[in-house]
Amino acid sequence: MKKIYLIFPILSGILFGSSGIFVRTLTQNGIDATTLLFLRFSIAIPVLLIAILATDNKLLKVRLNDFKLLIITAICIVGLNLFYNTAMNTISLSIAAVLLSSAPVFVIIIAYIIFREKITKSKVLSILLVIVGCILTTGLIENNVSNISTIGLIGGIGAAVFWAVYTIASKKSLENGMHTYTILFYSIILLSIALIPFTSFNQITAFVNADILSNTAFLILHSTFSFAMPYILLTVSLNHVDSGSASILTSGAEPLAALTFGMLIYSEIPTILMFFGIIITILALIILAKSES
Repeated sequence: MKKIYLIFPILSGILFGSSGIFVRTLTQNGIDATTLLFLRFSIAIPVLLIAILATDNKLLKVRLNDFKLLIITAICIVGLNLFYNTAMNTISLSIAAVLLSSAPVFVIIIAYIIFREKITKSKVLSILLVIVGCILTTGLIENNVSNISTIGLIGGIGAAVFWAVYTIASKKSLENGMHTYTILFYSIILLSIALIPFTSFNQITAFVNADILSNTAFLILHSTFSFAMPYILLTVSLNHVDSGSASILTSGAEPLAALTFGMLIYSEIPTILMFFGIIITILALIILAKSES
């Protein structure tokens, strides 16, 4: 294992954790949910195309039968992003990230129901720790439940469910011979086309015209840093780092990055119990990743 590649999944997690900054800024500047997604996906297309051409242009080939799974992954990506954006706009960034990190729990449950995959003791322990971690992180013990955004909690859990289904569908696509880049590239092309009727180009024009250079750069950074680059870094790392280690580093870095960004930019200071909840959730993901590897 080349140790330098261990940095890649960490950077991937940090970039994923930065998405709340872009989402909140664009939302506050009048960009609605579907327009935001169109910007995120469409701008990422050339970035992923460059990554594919730099890796192997044969990855652009796709069979007609593959589009069934690609449609499922596309639906999951848009569902994940819609729910997660809602969570980041209504609850703290760290809580949203931790709820999203519970996705492996749903993967275990769905895989058991559909594929009858065995649920081991370590998986059960991981599930219990994730539940405890999420309860502590969301502040349900310390705060009045009415003070916590129900929509935000539903958004975070919904994002985790869509992420879990995407994981299973993309794993099936990988087993069919598709590459991660191929799955993501054609999924966001399908999504960009599907989102055109629901996109407000007037909102995009107004945002860009407010400060052409700065806001255009912001849109490019939003799509590249919070969407395309994290996937590219994680994919590259998997050629040199085992999947368990990559999963641990990414899953651990994302909520901690979201926590840091929330504290520095939005003054979202977690309580001691919330902080321990994040640590417990990360510990659960480490146990699960080691079990899977």
